[in-house]
Amino acid sequence: MKLITAHRILIAAGIAFFAFYALLQARAYVVRGAGAGAVVQAVAAAAIVIGLAVYYRSLRSWGQR
Repeated sequence: MKLITAHRILIAAGIAFFAFYALLQARAYVVRGAGAGAVVQAVAAAAIVIGLAVYYRSLRSWGQR
């Protein structure tokens, strides 16, 4: 396995984790009436998901060098 493959797997795992966490915090805010902290954490996790997804897409050409 090349190092870039392992890197892609770890980035994909990070995307899945932060997407799950964002949904968990959004659900906590809606269902349990959690405070503004839950909203801030959900938005931050969603922003991290977007950033990691953009980064993951930029790795496409790395394996072809």
